Amino acid sequence: MTALLRPALSLFVVLTVVTGVLYPLAVTGIAKLAFPTAARGSLIVKDDQPLGSALIGQYFTAPGYFWGRPSATAPYPNNAAASGGSNQGPLNPALVAAVKGRIAALKAADPGNTQPIPLDLVTASGSGLDPHLSPAAVQYQVERVARTRKLQPQAIQALIAQNTEGRQWGVFGEPRINVLRLNLALDDLHP
Repeated sequence: MTALLRPALSLFVVLTVVTGVLYPLAVTGIAKLAFPTAARGSLIVKDDQPLGSALIGQYFTAPGYFWGRPSATAPYPNNAAASGGSNQGPLNPALVAAVKGRIAALKAADPGNTQPIPLDLVTASGSGLDPHLSPAAVQYQVERVARTRKLQPQAIQALIAQNTEGRQWGVFGEPRINVLRLNLALDDLHP
């Protein structure tokens, strides 16, 4: 019996050390060397204070800020511990009601805006944490933000241009704007 138990326990201990300690330490060390920002959570830091992650959406509701994509996480929006979509299909009455409510909120915040409302302002992403908006969704909000902050729209357009990310490697995805970075740039321009 000891002849069978000793090799099994030895293998268990060796594999636990290799796969549970050495491998994670090696991968973490390589990640910190090769991708230092990403390995630390892609944190956005200002004055040595972390303000959020470039990978997780933030919840903005003040009219002087650009509002991000809706979040389907619970119990509060952009809860990184509860990443996931609503799993509601396009015919689900709860999704239809949520989208109608979001459209009403956008129209109430900017009643003079007659532009079509971009889809990413009224629907959540699959993860519920998307930090980006399409250029169309940001453009839809420019007049409200400019009016609230008493800024010329041209000044905001310059910030949008500076914060627009192109396609990844020039090929994949669509142009996008990180809402947290744009709002921080907006605060730097006009606190």
